[in-house]
Amino acid sequence: MIRKKHWDAKSIIGLILLITLLGSIVYAGIGCALAPEAASQPGERCRSDYVLMLLQCCLGLAVMFLPNMLQKKWTWPISDAMYILYFLFLYCAIYLGEVRNFFYVVPHWDTWLHTFSGGMLGALGFIVVGRLNRLGRKWVQLSPGFVCLFALCFAVTIGVLWEIYEFTFDGLLGLNMQKFRLEDGTQLVGRAALQDTMKDLIVDVLGAAVVVGLGYLHSLREQKHQKLVNGDDPQNTSCPKL
Repeated sequence: MIRKKHWDAKSIIGLILLITLLGSIVYAGIGCALAPEAASQPGERCRSDYVLMLLQCCLGLAVMFLPNMLQKKWTWPISDAMYILYFLFLYCAIYLGEVRNFFYVVPHWDTWLHTFSGGMLGALGFIVVGRLNRLGRKWVQLSPGFVCLFALCFAVTIGVLWEIYEFTFDGLLGLNMQKFRLEDGTQLVGRAALQDTMKDLIVDVLGAAVVVGLGYLHSLREQKHQKLVNGDDPQNTSCPKL
């Protein structure tokens, strides 16, 4: 008997993202073949723009299934809401940002995306530290401060790795992911050339810090509630604390 697929919000949004990315890959591939090496007028896309678009779409298609792989292999508790936020982020960053050129058309589009991704990675950091703690031979009762520090460091590390990825492929393929070059081809120098990278790292930290701060307050409330349930007895603990 064939089971009928249950179409919930996560599945529908995921399907829309998948179709959008596949269509964008075809579009970017055609652009790579037909676009000129250099733009002849301001606003015209050249071959390197389509190469960047193709690279980002392929990367988005690969990482789209990463949460599902983690959840199946290690049974990580990723909620449907987290999936939906993740799919929306990929749609806004890759399709709207690169394909529809929102990075240049919409003011501060990149800044808002990095702030959002920092917060989302901070929330993921809480999931990671909780799951890794339970995978160990002996469960440790982690303090809220330690969990929040791990979540913040996790989010910031991913943000740094992303900037390294952008810097590397900008150099290898002549792309402009770090926006050191204006849309008309003018190359920035000095502090202006560093501004995009440093701004991305700063808002990554700020977005993660907001979510981690909220998580810290929630952890304190949970800890207080647990103490009330246990009668606030220091001896009433079954695991070591860190």
